[in-house]
Amino acid sequence: MDEKGLLVNMRNLKMRKLISAGAIAVCLLAFTSIPSLAAKSIADVSEGYWAAPEIVSVVNDGVMSLSGNKFNPEDNMTRVEFVTALLKVLSNENLNVNIRNQFSDVTEETPGYANILRSQQLGLVYGYPDGTFQPERVLLRDEAQSVISHITKDMVADKSILKNFSDASSIPAWATNVYAKTINYGIYVNYPNANELRPTENLSRAEAAVLLARLKSKLSLVKTQYVGGATTTEHLNVKKNAPSNEVYVNNIQNVIAEGNVLVVAFDEKFKSEEHQAGDIVTFYNKEDIVTEEGTLVIPAGTKFVAQINEIQDQKWFNKNARVYPQLCKIVLPNGKQLAFNAKPFTKDYSLKEGPWMTAGKLALCTVSGGAVGTGAGVGFGFIPDPDRIGTGIAIGAPVGAAVGLATGLITPGLKYHAKQGEEIYVILLDNAAVTKQ
Repeated sequence: MDEKGLLVNMRNLKMRKLISAGAIAVCLLAFTSIPSLAAKSIADVSEGYWAAPEIVSVVNDGVMSLSGNKFNPEDNMTRVEFVTALLKVLSNENLNVNIRNQFSDVTEETPGYANILRSQQLGLVYGYPDGTFQPERVLLRDEAQSVISHITKDMVADKSILKNFSDASSIPAWATNVYAKTINYGIYVNYPNANELRPTENLSRAEAAVLLARLKSKLSLVKTQYVGGATTTEHLNVKKNAPSNEVYVNNIQNVIAEGNVLVVAFDEKFKSEEHQAGDIVTFYNKEDIVTEEGTLVIPAGTKFVAQINEIQDQKWFNKNARVYPQLCKIVLPNGKQLAFNAKPFTKDYSLKEGPWMTAGKLALCTVSGGAVGTGAGVGFGFIPDPDRIGTGIAIGAPVGAAVGLATGLITPGLKYHAKQGEEIYVILLDNAAVTKQ
């Protein structure tokens, strides 16, 4: 710091020591009035409105928007509106969507479609057991608190704090820990009566603004997997001829790009003749899947669940059986299940015995045929003239071998068998998002 800057700092310090209590009050009044003054540009939020500071804050930050020049603070907050605002608080409004839409009542034409999928991908606001999301359904106050509790860091909350509220008994049993935690963290709303929580009532836009503003001011309490950050590109090096080797890494998830090739192993021994289309087969990765830059993408012991789409039995003229599995999800060691779309890394996405196994079969047929031919040659040579055994061998061996090879070429091909732990290569057909554990 230069001499001028040092003098300024010393002068400011002296001035602060001389400020009277009355002057401090004036300064505080001026400071707190800044959001209220800004509220003048919001037609339906007066300077004295109870949530004016928070409303101004979320509007200025782009977390919530105006309709014309109105905020409509008393309107109810819908699920999709809350999701959209929450993603902005968490800096995830531009998160790449890497999951398929599984909601029966949501289409690409649904307002907030991408944000609904982002929420599902991150695990912010879930859908209902019947497969719907109900985006326009009004969010209840306890549901909003549940979301806040879910994404904030775990703590052993002191439930005795609930005794401070006269309507604590109206908190649903499932939400008791939710409220204890969020109240201890100071991320809750209790207006108009400071002694009431009104957990089962609709959440208004003004109340949502308070919750979101408080959450934004306490992002350090949010679990890191829910807070967005810069994405970097790293690389896998499993197979050199893989169409892609890129992995997109941020503090929430690792996205393995479509075209990457991974190695997985059979969880149990497999025989094609003992399975049929529709059967489930599981694989696992023996070692951690780690990028060249050192980021753990998929931990060792992850289960890869596949469904068999088709099995083609072996055919005449040495056509081997083919098995067509499709990997549809992975189960991480912590039990979390994630979407995953991959097939065997072969020309037709099938598993079959390789050329070495086929060559081995033909060699065995040739040797067996040669042995039979040799035996026959010995017999035919020995019967008329024992001295002609050598001639019989010389004739019988190649003839038998040729017959054995021909037989091997026209017989049915091999069934597909794999040992437990036998490894195969699979290729990703879609991006695979693996959330951080």
